[in-house]
Amino acid sequence: MILPEHPVSVNGARFDGSRLGVIAGPCVIEDPDLVLETAAELKRLTENHGLPFVFKSSYAKDNRSAAASYRGPGQAEGLRVLEEVKSQLGIPVLSDVHTPEEVPGAARVLDVLQIPAFLCRQTSLLLAAAATGKPVNVKKGQFMAPRDMTRVVEKLRGGGAEGILLTERGASFGYHNLVVDMRSLPILAATGCPVVYDVTHSLQLPGSGTETGGEREYALPLARAAVAAGAHAVFFEAHPDPEHARSDSATQLPLESVPELLRSLIRVWDAVHEARA
Repeated sequence: MILPEHPVSVNGARFDGSRLGVIAGPCVIEDPDLVLETAAELKRLTENHGLPFVFKSSYAKDNRSAAASYRGPGQAEGLRVLEEVKSQLGIPVLSDVHTPEEVPGAARVLDVLQIPAFLCRQTSLLLAAAATGKPVNVKKGQFMAPRDMTRVVEKLRGGGAEGILLTERGASFGYHNLVVDMRSLPILAATGCPVVYDVTHSLQLPGSGTETGGEREYALPLARAAVAAGAHAVFFEAHPDPEHARSDSATQLPLESVPELLRSLIRVWDAVHEARA
């Protein structure tokens, strides 16, 4: 495993390769009580294992399969919910940003700004996020080779960003499928940034209907492989009732399955680090 030359600290959660990092939560903000309950359970589970944790839930989703798809409560209400999560649970929070104009408002609440995969080359958005001084998590575009992300990192560093996370979420070959090339993880790590593997979005079958399909059953083997290949952290979406989730219902993990996922990944992490020693 390549340890990050530029670790990222997020309000007490440190992504430095010393312990498996976790970014997780429901895909999009639905009911505020559901968000708070899910965040509390994920906090409990990660604390039990001493894992750095950032809670994720989107206040708005722009990349939807159909016009009628649920997009979230919007920035104002979504940030209010995320601020409640922060104040009640004392954990850092992350959400997507889509335009330079929304970045300053988002940065007043968010601890990490996330750049969606389809927007990862948008220079004005990257520079606006960098200018906030907040850590930035960039999803690698499904259309990009991993080495192309060095240009994204250069843009962010040129804009003043110090904390940069890079997330692998699969490559698109069309025909409603994504493929994860595990070579991508050490290639991304060569930038010096902590590398995150997006477990659940890698399982999507994009554009396969009015809602994005997916193959949730492959979450555990692919996540294990990614940790073994050198991921410093995992990103996954979890929901108490995925079948009735208002977004990504085919790939969000049942909240009840998270304990076994974490136990399994920690075993792989420990084995990889013992081999390095």
